[in-house]
Amino acid sequence: MIHQPSPFALVVFLAFVALTLGLSFYFGARAKSAQGYFAAGGQIHWFVNGVAFAGDYLSAASFLGICGMIAFFGYDGFLYSIGFLAGWVVALFVVAEPLKRLGKFTFADALDSRFQSRGIKLSAAVSTLAVSLFYLIPQMVGAGALIKPLLGFPHWAGVVMVGSVVVLIVVTAGMVSTTYVQFIKGSLLVFFSGVLTVLILNRGLVIDARPESMTPQTMTVGPGGREQVNGLPHGLQPGEADYRPVGHVSRLPDGGSRTGPLGPLDFLTTLQHSDVVQWDKKVEQHSGRTTTTYSPKVTPGSDILRPGNSPLFKGLRGSAMTPKLNFLSLMLALFCGTASLPHILIRYYTVKDQAAARKSTVVGIAAIGCFYVLTLYIGLGAMTSGAIDVTNSNMAAPLLARSFGDLLFAVISAIAFTTVLGTVSGLIVAASGAVVYDLLIGFLRVELPDHAKVRVGKVAATVVGLVAIVLGILFEKMNVTFLVGWAFSVAASANLPSLAMLLFWKNTTKQGITAAIVVGMVSSLAWILASGDTYKDVYGLPPETAVVPFSQPGLVTIPLGFAVLVGVSLMTQRTGTAAAIARAAAEPRQA
Repeated sequence: MIHQPSPFALVVFLAFVALTLGLSFYFGARAKSAQGYFAAGGQIHWFVNGVAFAGDYLSAASFLGICGMIAFFGYDGFLYSIGFLAGWVVALFVVAEPLKRLGKFTFADALDSRFQSRGIKLSAAVSTLAVSLFYLIPQMVGAGALIKPLLGFPHWAGVVMVGSVVVLIVVTAGMVSTTYVQFIKGSLLVFFSGVLTVLILNRGLVIDARPESMTPQTMTVGPGGREQVNGLPHGLQPGEADYRPVGHVSRLPDGGSRTGPLGPLDFLTTLQHSDVVQWDKKVEQHSGRTTTTYSPKVTPGSDILRPGNSPLFKGLRGSAMTPKLNFLSLMLALFCGTASLPHILIRYYTVKDQAAARKSTVVGIAAIGCFYVLTLYIGLGAMTSGAIDVTNSNMAAPLLARSFGDLLFAVISAIAFTTVLGTVSGLIVAASGAVVYDLLIGFLRVELPDHAKVRVGKVAATVVGLVAIVLGILFEKMNVTFLVGWAFSVAASANLPSLAMLLFWKNTTKQGITAAIVVGMVSSLAWILASGDTYKDVYGLPPETAVVPFSQPGLVTIPLGFAVLVGVSLMTQRTGTAAAIARAAAEPRQA
């Protein structure tokens, strides 16, 4: 039975949670000031910050979503890894040092460093909140998926539990505890992903010849919502909605039944010349009942190791241009979005100088790159080891770990849980900082003493956490990696044009920055809401009736943001330049 709770896993899981909360309370004493709460006092060591970058960036989408996409569709999921990693090139060479030089607490600090504009503060704050909420959704969805096999609780209970723990972490110590939670999580995630990969390679590829491994599995949901599953695993009663774990190799190139241990390249070569059983999903409706059938499909390994298997990328093998444009749009968003994510950008304020910002980025790239290579083997290992739950792609990595024993399952699940904690904590800190410094102080001009900034930040963190809980429950069925693609698109469209042009085009004006943020954010959100994927997965409408031709907005909305900034800046050039000169003359020594 796939989702049978493990008492041992529960003990390890609770130990991780206790350690995480213990760290929060310990570091809480070091976060009394606003500088300590929102930016860890700027005293985090560059190596710790670099690993914390990995802990912050390697979210539920990376560990649960990408591994799940690779396990279900093969190489298509790895394309996300490539896009996520490539984005750090922009962060290293474009953003790291200038951002540290220009800001103190929030992304808007850097954008507004030359202008002191209320419009920039407001638009950047709204953008930060929008991107943070979009990014929070998949983290909470992943949290709910993890709690079910650990504790046997429903999805909503897992989301509420994770949200409560995260809010407690942030309210207790802010960025200080968040940094060290991310440091520990990043270290453990890379290490144990390596352990899991070594076990996969040592086991090699094994043929599953049992007849039930090729039996379709069907779930029927009646008008009252009652579920019944056919093809039940041993010991499961009718009416209980669960499935056999599936996924295996049906033919090896030498005709044998197992390969024995394989090296990293041998594993991929052998898989390429083998046949693998994947699972197709078919949904039918009759007389108020919905029947979902998962049927085995034998696929050549050579097809699995090339793009075009998933619904998202299936059109890449055809002649139509729309799927190719959708793919290019996604890759552009992933490449440009990394350097635009608020919770990543604020990490540069936790180190003492620009050199430390640069070095921490290099460490982050090394840790993140190592992990993304491992995701390919973890995903393919899940695909071929009988560890897939056909109803939930987000559980591929933990269920693969369970195939090696309860200890590894417990550790991997606990690390996956802390993965969610670390990323959600960073997002909530970024959102609360935007509320305090950008909305209240920057836009509304509210005078707040230092202790009041911390108090308001904690209230904002609690509100954002509650909203994230609700959204995590509503979006339960969607793959977390797909959802993160939306967050990257909004971030790249709204934030990157303003940040890049501020750094590299001297004629940028405050009106141009404000307009670019607003247009980029609104256009990307509108495109997503009008896309075929949203029609199908959110509205329940036929995707072919969607307003826009493809689902990923980046190919249109990122250039649009640059064009709007240039156009508005040129139209407001004289006003913006005069204001800048006047400020420089009035405050010649202000850095």
